[in-house]
Amino acid sequence: MSRPILVDSSWYITKMRNGEDPLAILHFQAQSRDLATCGVVKAEVGRGVRDPRALTKLEALWSCMLYIDDGFKRWESTLILAWELDRKGIVLPLPDLHIAACAMHSGAVILTYDEHFQMIPGIDATDRVF
Repeated sequence: MSRPILVDSSWYITKMRNGEDPLAILHFQAQSRDLATCGVVKAEVGRGVRDPRALTKLEALWSCMLYIDDGFKRWESTLILAWELDRKGIVLPLPDLHIAACAMHSGAVILTYDEHFQMIPGIDATDRVF
């Protein structure tokens, strides 16, 4: 079975800014792959949505996705990842590191336009899924 796709906030935001419907694209992807989300992605995307109807549609989508537990253990993993990368001189935004920790935990591929994920060992990140 294919690995799940963890859809990053940069992917949603880019699609919406370009006038594309991320829900339609993800509906197509969901036919063959499990889609996943986590709390940081929901918060980053949701905070920027101006239309309450659009937020309701996103929340309906997220409720059908796999939710990657991003509680205490994921934050512990985020801390370790941040500490290790910082010691190598790779200082990345905390939300990206937390999303990466969630992806590592679930074995997910990150669907993103954010190049930070390419700097994290063990992460598979892409801007398109075939």
